[in-house]
Amino acid sequence: MKYTNPAKLMPQNPIPTIGLMGAPGSGKSMVARQLASMGCAVIDADVLAKEVLQEQDIREEIASWWGGIVLKPDGQIDRREVARIVFADPEKLKRLEALIHPRVHDRREILKQQALNQPDTKAVVEDCPLLLELGIDKQCDALIFVEASFETRLARVRKTRGWGPQELTRRDKSQTPLDIKRQRADYVVSNDADEAHCLAQTRRVLSQIIH
Repeated sequence: MKYTNPAKLMPQNPIPTIGLMGAPGSGKSMVARQLASMGCAVIDADVLAKEVLQEQDIREEIASWWGGIVLKPDGQIDRREVARIVFADPEKLKRLEALIHPRVHDRREILKQQALNQPDTKAVVEDCPLLLELGIDKQCDALIFVEASFETRLARVRKTRGWGPQELTRRDKSQTPLDIKRQRADYVVSNDADEAHCLAQTRRVLSQIIH
């Protein structure tokens, strides 16, 4: 477990904000759940993005770009089809992000303020795949990187998402390189073993941050 000088981690607020980073299949969501069970308020950007995609004007805009193929029979966005389109074309990915991110940002800020106003909140956790890309790391008092080997991650995403090695590699390349994320992190949680091993590390990291 990597950690930095505790002096660097003096929180900007009485309740610290933790940035959570990790590649697909690393188990970042599991670490987020563990932190939530310890009294942290987790802001899941993926969940917020799914909510934004359900808004009618957003659905209509995306359909105007790429046609009815991106809509399910019930009129909702087909996220798999959208992912197939945008992860094959960086410009289309940027276009989608420019549409969605401002609304996700607004929702994040509301949830964060609500969490900071709750006296029993141990920490606010920003669980965002584009934490560094969007500059959210600058609002954090500590950064945690959840790591796992490519083989471990591939086995997980093959089981849960049906991805093969090419798809996983493509998703990795759409984000900041993992070695840079690791370098930027104040803490690294290794998640190649079982959940209990990961939980012990997560508990230790949180105790260091909120000491």
